Amino acid sequence: MISESPNVLVLLSGGIDSSACITYYLSQKFPVQALFVDYGQVAAQREFSAAFQICNYYDVNLNKVTATGFKKWSGGYIPGRNAFLLYTALMSFSRDTGLIAIGIHAGTSYSDCSELFIHKLQSSFDLYTDGCIQIGVPFVTWNKRSIWSYCNAKEVPLDLTYSCELGEEPPCGRCSSCKDLEALRAG
Repeated sequence: MISESPNVLVLLSGGIDSSACITYYLSQKFPVQALFVDYGQVAAQREFSAAFQICNYYDVNLNKVTATGFKKWSGGYIPGRNAFLLYTALMSFSRDTGLIAIGIHAGTSYSDCSELFIHKLQSSFDLYTDGCIQIGVPFVTWNKRSIWSYCNAKEVPLDLTYSCELGEEPPCGRCSSCKDLEALRAG
C-alpha cells in the first residue's frame, strides 16, 4: 500500500488540466515529478515547451519519453491515448509505490475520461504493482469550467500552458481545445 505522502508522477501535456494536477499535488505537499510523452502528436514540440516552462515555474523535475512509429495525431479523440499514457508512465515511474496522476475530467464524450475507465486501468495496475501504484485523478468528476476556476483561484500560470491540437502559433482558434479555451476565457 502507498504511504501517506506518496511520490507523484504527473502526466504533463503542457495544457490546463495537467498543469492543474501539478498544482493540486504540490498544494497537498506531495513530492512531484512530471512526465511528457511525445507519441507523434502534431503539437508535441509546443506542448513540450509549455511543459518545460511549467516545470521550471514550479521547480519540478520533467522527464520525456518519445514513442515512434505511430501515425501523426492532430486532435480529437485518439483511441487508446490515455491508456497508453498511463502505461508509459507506469513503465517510467522510478518508485515502487506512489501515484501516477492524469488530468482527465468529466464533460467529454471520451470513454477514457471516465471513472469506469480509471477503475479498469487501476485493476490492471494492481496486477502489475500489487496495489502499490495508484492512478490519481483529482478532477475526474469536475468539468472544464471547474478546473479553470480552480486554476484561477490557485494562480496556476495559465499563460505558460499550450492547448492547440494543431500545434500552431498563435493557436489556430479552430480545434476543440482552442474553442474550449475561448469559451473559458469568455466566462
